[in-house]
Amino acid sequence: MEIWINPDCSKCRSALSVLDAAAVGYTVRRYLEDPPKEHEIRDVLVKLGLEPWDITRTGEARAADLGLHDWPRDSRSRDRWIRALAENPTLIQRPIITADDGSAVVGRTEQAVRSILG
Repeated sequence: MEIWINPDCSKCRSALSVLDAAAVGYTVRRYLEDPPKEHEIRDVLVKLGLEPWDITRTGEARAADLGLHDWPRDSRSRDRWIRALAENPTLIQRPIITADDGSAVVGRTEQAVRSILG
């Protein structure tokens, strides 16, 4: 299991607490220091069953700088969104947890984190 976190994020710290309480093994990836490559974002999106705009923090100042609110959300624009996430990891929703069985979840709630534990 791997969890992408920002250690300054309360949702990330809460997710880590749930994982620790469940005594599951996991690897922490501080994705701001070790940003995922485009292929890793694509892989996570498949596991999540989501599109890149679904995991984009559109309220971030960088999102406004890029004009993301005006970007189309369609298959032709998918690569552009993925590239933006890879180049600007602060835009990636957190925490993202991937399990060894190939499932994944955006663990913003305790319930979401528990759902990946099986």
